[in-house]
Amino acid sequence: MYASTLLVSLLGASTVLAAPTWPAINWDAAKTDGLETVSEYFNMLAQKVEWGKAMASAPVCDVSKAQMPVATVQPLVPPSPGLTLKHVAIGRGTQNYTCDLTNATAVPFQVGAVATLFNASCVASTYPDLLQLLPKLALSFNLTTQEDKMGPTNLIISGKHFFTNTTTPFFNLDLNTQYQLGEAGCAKDNQTAAPDNAPTGQQGEKAVPWLRLKTRVGSTGNLQEVYRVETAGGSAPATCQGMPAAFEVQYAAQYWFWEGTSQQD
Repeated sequence: MYASTLLVSLLGASTVLAAPTWPAINWDAAKTDGLETVSEYFNMLAQKVEWGKAMASAPVCDVSKAQMPVATVQPLVPPSPGLTLKHVAIGRGTQNYTCDLTNATAVPFQVGAVATLFNASCVASTYPDLLQLLPKLALSFNLTTQEDKMGPTNLIISGKHFFTNTTTPFFNLDLNTQYQLGEAGCAKDNQTAAPDNAPTGQQGEKAVPWLRLKTRVGSTGNLQEVYRVETAGGSAPATCQGMPAAFEVQYAAQYWFWEGTSQQD
């Protein structure tokens, strides 16, 4: 099998030839830099398809070969010894905030986040440069309630991310009946600022921090740690000036799920 066949199945190269059902594109987000990102994605994809035609066999989809990004200025604490990488996903959704309308100088309070997770494990292990572009690409498209793939890619839904309360991010990776990867409530263990050149949001919002999360007791699938890296957008304004009582900020990120045999508290 040619390597280009794997690339087509993973990232949607077939959409160049077919007439797919596209998600609603956010033209405000896609102006200038957004359209350049879409163009960069397809140019990179086309280049890899051409390279793949010359390969005798397809790259192996081996998630253990994937290398998680590391922040250069203040790296996150690395995964605990003995853990292995289980899954990589692109999260696309919103960071959610509230404001005290009686105090315009108050700092917005984060009450959670909601995101759809798209399976990017094979991309992470075979095409890390494409993986790095995906959060920025995701913000160029609005996902509809009927959408089951991420933008122009063929990345399928692998889970959902939400908060069970204001301090407990939750990940459900059991939505796909073919891949039951587990569920996990988490607690933040470590964070670092996103790089200065991280992609901004649809309205120019800064990228939210990179995170290391530890799973709570009751998690399934041997999930132990979750990392949010390569973030794009999602940050609230500095104050509540001019903001409503509750609002959402569009974001995207890579999520790396690590598994092991001992449950964390």
